[in-house]
Amino acid sequence: MELPTPQDLRERRNELGLTQSALAEAAGVSQPLIARIEGGDVDPRLSTLRRIVNALDEAEGEVVRAEDLMHETVISVAPDDAVADAVDLMEGEAYSQLPVLQNGVPVGSISQSDVVQAGGDVSELPVSEVMSESFPTVAPDATVDEIRNLLDHYKAVMVTDGGETVGIITEADIAAYLS
Repeated sequence: MELPTPQDLRERRNELGLTQSALAEAAGVSQPLIARIEGGDVDPRLSTLRRIVNALDEAEGEVVRAEDLMHETVISVAPDDAVADAVDLMEGEAYSQLPVLQNGVPVGSISQSDVVQAGGDVSELPVSEVMSESFPTVAPDATVDEIRNLLDHYKAVMVTDGGETVGIITEADIAAYLS
């Protein structure tokens, strides 16, 4: 990710016809801070710069959110399902991993490699005996950049609203969006 310079921020703000005050309000910062950043007098924290860039993106209509990318139908298993059922479901859906949900809440994940690493015949064991940690969760309004950062470390991202799973996003979804 290439960080914008103070000049880049000022030019982009002007191209969008935004005042410093309007950008500050949209980004949740003060107008004097925007002025000092654009003037090169202060180096903002990364979190502040991200809020400013997100506000500019929104003003430009470029922001893609989790709710725009997610699959609302989440193929999953429960912790007390048999491992054999999870494997059958993975094979039937051509997935290498599945989220483990309990009453709609992500509690873990199971992958083909989890089953292999468990060793022996684990087909009758409950999924909870061989599952790994849950995929990370984001809110429906999370940005594509936030999701991409998570997908650098995880196979999928769960989209939750009020603790309840409402969707899932994988690297394939990001690739489809980018192409």
